[in-house]
Parts: sequence; structure tokens; C-alpha cells
Amino acid sequence: MAEPSPVLVMTGIRKTFPGVVALDGVDFRLFPGEVHALMGENGAGKSTLIKVLTGVYGVDEGEVLLEGRPVRFAGPLQAQQAGVSTVYQEVNLCPNLSVAENIFIGREPRRAGLIRWAQMRRAASALLRRLGLEVDASAPLSTYSLAIQQMVAIARAVDVSAKVLVLDEPTSSLDASEAAQLFTVVRRLQADGVAVLFVTHFLDQVYEIADRMTVLRNGRLIGEYRTAELSQRDLVTTMIGRELADLAGIEPGRPDAQAPRGEPVMRAQALGRDGAIAPFDLSIHPGEVIGLAGLLGSGRTELARLLFGADRADRGALQVDGRRVHLRSPRSAMARGVAFSSENRRTEGVIGDLTVRENIVLALQAARGWARPVPRRTQDELVGRYLTALRIQPADPEMPVRNLSGGNQQKVLLARWLITSPRLLIVDEPTRGIDVGAKAEIQRLVAELSGGGMAVIYISAELEEVLRLSHKIEVLRDRKLVAELDNDATVNADRIMQTIAGGAAS
Repeated sequence: MAEPSPVLVMTGIRKTFPGVVALDGVDFRLFPGEVHALMGENGAGKSTLIKVLTGVYGVDEGEVLLEGRPVRFAGPLQAQQAGVSTVYQEVNLCPNLSVAENIFIGREPRRAGLIRWAQMRRAASALLRRLGLEVDASAPLSTYSLAIQQMVAIARAVDVSAKVLVLDEPTSSLDASEAAQLFTVVRRLQADGVAVLFVTHFLDQVYEIADRMTVLRNGRLIGEYRTAELSQRDLVTTMIGRELADLAGIEPGRPDAQAPRGEPVMRAQALGRDGAIAPFDLSIHPGEVIGLAGLLGSGRTELARLLFGADRADRGALQVDGRRVHLRSPRSAMARGVAFSSENRRTEGVIGDLTVRENIVLALQAARGWARPVPRRTQDELVGRYLTALRIQPADPEMPVRNLSGGNQQKVLLARWLITSPRLLIVDEPTRGIDVGAKAEIQRLVAELSGGGMAVIYISAELEEVLRLSHKIEVLRDRKLVAELDNDATVNADRIMQTIAGGAAS
């Protein structure tokens, strides 16, 4: 049986930014009714290729054919009108508008120039039910979790008669059941002949849903493969260009030794906030890594925000170095050596219009006060050290941080806090949306910081990651801390999941 004609062909795509070749002669093809994974480390060129396809970036060289016809879109709206819809990694919706308004924004049903609100809400509800979601379409989007917001973005994309659906890290904010819902929708679209371009860093998901994959590295095409013909190990080797054996620390394991004890860096006693997190007790010592495990919405981030003063506790007590403190703001936490790297790097993290250097020194400058600017020579020395230590690419401190890949932006955010030399570092989903090589580097860094005496609170939805790094694991469920587990030989992912589900912790 002859192979059908591709719905999308990209040939010889070249895209450069000042001092950087982001794409160097990349070819790509996509067939009707297939799920095609675009793979590569952060900085490999995946997001740039998608943005070239959808008209966010112009192309320096090369050609794009859609159903055999040359196209060059002026922007995402024109691409969508031609049948190419995209859902990006970071949710890009309007939280002050209703769910229905977000789905139909710019396409509202009208009569005599007036929006037909009831019709729009009915259509939105029907579309959401198609995705398996029972959501009040008239409610403000801000009342729903990040996971539901992601599904609303997907609903908006699939409602358009798409020939090509681009999903850029669509499951990064979803739990396992929500990801399964999404895959059900993807398979239905696939059966209808829609071509799906799927970008993810979850390798298991690639092997679950993708028919074929294309691998990029350093802006170049490495190859196109049928998923069934390339093992996960070979895929990782192809992506990073070196053997897995070179990545010490990527295999599951536990800290080599128990964390040193002594006076806790921080101790929470019955600390809580109504509507956010039930009162909890928690102590963390120098050199200790405490992992927070729980499903999306379990209270992990809410707990961290209390410890950093981003939210104020309305009950309980907090001690730092044995002395009672009231953290009324993040600045007061920073003054006591506490740092917090948020999971939402777009709205609470990097500032896109500032350079890499300016983003990295931001927290240090804030801690010193704006009347005492950090000398430029000191900035250059510190920034250069962390560009090298975290392997931030490209290693240009004067490049706008918005030009970096998502994973490299995450490293910039980590560098911002490490440069302040904190005694307690709280990291919330630091490897979300980061490739396997960068993930191993960040995990190795956390282990090194712990070994050097820094206390770390590590939040991740990936249980193997929590198991690999933590001395103790705090399990949360329904915004309550329900169990504390010493990470010994009796603890594994199944036991944690049993605890999360409400089973016995023993």
C-alpha cells in the first residue's frame, strides 16, 4: 500500500538570531492521521521550528508546503485560518474572562453585531464534554486549576477545523488521568485524519501515543524514525549525542548518606492558611533534601509559598535557626536566606525583555537594595560562573532571555536564586518541560548543593525524581500533609501512590 502524501513538508529551514543559528537546514514532514513527536534537548530547535511553521518567526531560508502548496504565514491567526492550530507549553489565556469566552475569543457567535452569549456557552459546554470535562463554561477561567486551563486551551484549538494540530508540551501541567483524557481526544482526532505534531519531554508518553518521531540536536536534523523501531535508550542517546553512561545520576537511586542533623534551618509548627493548606508540621536541616509528593492541587505549592512568605500564614508558628519569625513578604524570607524558584517561570520567573545577565542578578540586587547596585564587574564574574555551571545555552549574558529555550530559561531562574547563596532553596517543578540531559544536570546540582550543606525542598510530580533526591518525603493529599516517609529501602513509587490514594503509609 502506497504511503499517503504528507499534509505538511518543511524543507531546508534555516533561522538565525543575533549570534545564534537556531535552525540549520532542517527538514520535517507530517502525514494525515498520524501523531508525530518532535524530540530534542532544550535548545535543539523544537519551539523555533513550530514558531516558523505558525508564522511567529519569519524563515531565513527554506520552504513550507501545506497540502502541497507553498505557505508563509504572517502570524498564528493566519496559520489557524489555514488549518494549523497550536497549543503552546505555557497556557496563554485570559483568566479574567469566562471559559466560554476563552474558547471562542475572536470567533464569538453574533447576531446583528451582538454576541449570542447563551449559544456560545452551550457550544463551549458541548466541546468540553467532548474532551470529557464537566466544566461550567460561564465561570471565570481563573477559578480553575492550571490543568483545567490547559485543557481549555486544547479545546479552543481543536474546535477549529484543523488539518494540523501542534501540541507543545500539552501534558506538562496534567496528572496521569488528565493526560489519558487528552490522549483519548488525540486518538479521536487522529482517526478523523488530523495530523498531530506532539512535543513533550515525557518519553513514556512518546512511546504511548506517537507513530513516528523526528529528532533535532543543536538546530540540526538528526533523523526521522518510526517509534516502534527506536528504543528509549537509543532515543536519548540520539537526542543528547552521547551515551547514557555519561550521565551519572540519571538512573533512579537514593542519596548516598543521611543528611546531617543539628538545629533545623526552618521549622513549621501547625502552620497553615485557610483555603490553601491545612496546618502542618515540618522541619528541614542543613544538607537535607525534603521532597514534596502529591497530585496536582494537593497543596505542594501552597505549602512552599507559606514557607517563602509569598502567602501569609493565618495560624501556627515558623522558626528560622530556632528563632520565631513572621515572613510578611518574599523579601523578608530572602533576608533570612530562603529562596524560592517558582514552577510558573513565565508569570513568576524570568522577565523576557531583560537580558540573561539582568535576570540572573535580579534577586541579588533586590536583596542589596536598589540604592546599592551590584558592580558590573561582580555581575559579569558571577553570571559567567553560573552560565558555565548550569550549561546555559547559548552562553551569551547579553541575549534577551525570551530568546532562550524553556529549559534554559528554567536554568536562568535557578541561577538567579543560587547567586544569592541561600541556606534553604525551595524548587517547585524545576525539571518541568526540561529535556533528559538538562534534567540530569539539575538533579545532580541539587545533590551537590545538599552535599555542600544547603537545605532543599524539592517539589516534583515525577515520583522517581523525588525518590532519587530526597532524604525525607512529605506526602500531601487534598491540601493536607498526610504522611512523612524516611526515604529508605522500604519506600518506592507504589508506596507513595498508595499513601496519596489514602492507603496505609506503612
